[in-house]
Amino acid sequence: QVQLVESGGGLVQAGDSLRLSCAASGGTFSRYVMGWFRQAPGKEREFVAAIHWIGSSTHYVDSVKGRFTISRDNPKNTVYLQMNGLKPEDTAVYYCAADRRYVISTTIDEYDYWGQGTQVTVSS
Repeated sequence: QVQLVESGGGLVQAGDSLRLSCAASGGTFSRYVMGWFRQAPGKEREFVAAIHWIGSSTHYVDSVKGRFTISRDNPKNTVYLQMNGLKPEDTAVYYCAADRRYVISTTIDEYDYWGQGTQVTVSS
């Protein structure tokens, strides 16, 4: 069983930056595709970014391209989401997720393990 714990959320102003971290334990972290999702109040959870375990190829939702960067440190069992140029519409609970399959997916149901989430609030 894999446990995921997110940290790094907070209250910031528009244009600021935050770096989210997700620490994994209990599994073979280097073999998982890792993803970040978010859920705003009253909205469904949506895909934000993902990173493969081979070659660290990445994929982003269009709304964060050029502003967010996902990365991973396999020896530390940690995945990061660097968020720059934050906007009020980025306000949400951000979740880390792990997928045991070989390919990057943007689909919630494809991910096997989830963290508890960390709140990001961006004021205008």
